[in-house]
Amino acid sequence: MRTHSRTSRRLAGLVAVLALGAGSLAGCAEDPAEPSGSAAYDGGTSGGGGGGTTLTVGVFGAFGLKEAGLYDEYMKLNKDVVVKQTSIERNENYYPQLLTHLGSGSGLADIQAVEVNNIAEITATQADKLMDLGRTEGVREESFLPWKWSQATTPGGKTVGLGTDIGPQGICYRRDLFAKAGLPTDRTAVGKLWAGDWRKYLAAGKRYKARAPRGTVFVDSAAGVMAAITGGHEKRFYDADGKVVYKTNPAVRRAWDTAAEFARTGLTGRLQQFTPAWDQGFANATFATVSCPAWMLGYIQDKAGEAGRGKWDVAAAPRPSNWGGSFLTVPETGRNKAAAARLAAWLTAPEQQAKLFEKRGSFPSARAAYDLPAVSGARHAYFGNAPMGRIFADAAQGVPVQIVGPKDLVIAQNLADIGMLQVDQKGRSSRQGWDAAVKAIDNALDR
Repeated sequence: MRTHSRTSRRLAGLVAVLALGAGSLAGCAEDPAEPSGSAAYDGGTSGGGGGGTTLTVGVFGAFGLKEAGLYDEYMKLNKDVVVKQTSIERNENYYPQLLTHLGSGSGLADIQAVEVNNIAEITATQADKLMDLGRTEGVREESFLPWKWSQATTPGGKTVGLGTDIGPQGICYRRDLFAKAGLPTDRTAVGKLWAGDWRKYLAAGKRYKARAPRGTVFVDSAAGVMAAITGGHEKRFYDADGKVVYKTNPAVRRAWDTAAEFARTGLTGRLQQFTPAWDQGFANATFATVSCPAWMLGYIQDKAGEAGRGKWDVAAAPRPSNWGGSFLTVPETGRNKAAAARLAAWLTAPEQQAKLFEKRGSFPSARAAYDLPAVSGARHAYFGNAPMGRIFADAAQGVPVQIVGPKDLVIAQNLADIGMLQVDQKGRSSRQGWDAAVKAIDNALDR
């Protein structure tokens, strides 16, 4: 949906809207129409007028549920319920407040959203303060992707969060630049260039460079490549026992080394993602590929503009990988816990997730939604009428059950913004960049 599981806090609050079928929807990073400010509530919910129930939902950014009309639909189906949402624009402001309110047991909404990079900490340290939504009527574990369900489930089997969206990744590429570089342009043939191995993606980049159109490079950033690779591994920064293992994990080092080689061989635009310079790169067609989850397609359309229509396309990534996603939780202190749990279950049901995808581009975490027409038949006119539903559903079902640690975001940010950025932009050696990242991570984890 909206937020970062990769490079920088700039992504918090981001929503990119996918244009599907014949329609075209406008995207936004942070919706100015969405109210922002404190997510605090005076002791939870109160009864609505005429004996009804008011349920409050606390989210970050333009989360999409309200924008897709799901609250209005629920209230039409349940005349005695009023749903009210409060949003804080950025997750780095929202999440500390959520932890504070959970600690005090007050000031909480009936439903609180949690971003994927925070769900491990919430599940490990706050599970006793949240309802077991796996026991809610109508919730079926088998409806969800196993790896998504497991992220919000304790070792004892308590499921404290229901998944809303995920970010299965493809590779977005410029058909026109590929043609000029002598590479195939058909999305199936493009996917075969690197199928099964990110090193083949590197090899394709070297082929591109040999005949690259003047003023262009193969990929936007080395950090983006690194994060895309690590997003497809079961074990990244932590092991199953909760120990920090990124320093010794071969998967992380391979991702680092591969990304550093992209930088060393001049295949990157040396850009930092979600900065004005990166946006300008889309507008000026200065790079030919970028790792992209479903929610980024609207972002690309917005930044590349009409000049990019029909020139961008999407192929399968070398290996399945995920970037982003969120959950809904229900605090135990709420006055209307049962009603809140029913609303959370309805909002995350496959049918509603399909509607959210259709209207907002948020890819469902409920695999039961993948056969629904809104998902299975989804195409994107801007990207050459690419079959978005099929491409991203295939990717989603290949993502492993990933171990998410409490400080995943801290580790990922420093690997990208402190370490790999130095290699990519400042010409530091791979070893120098790695050492700088490790030092920053050690300092952050020791606090």
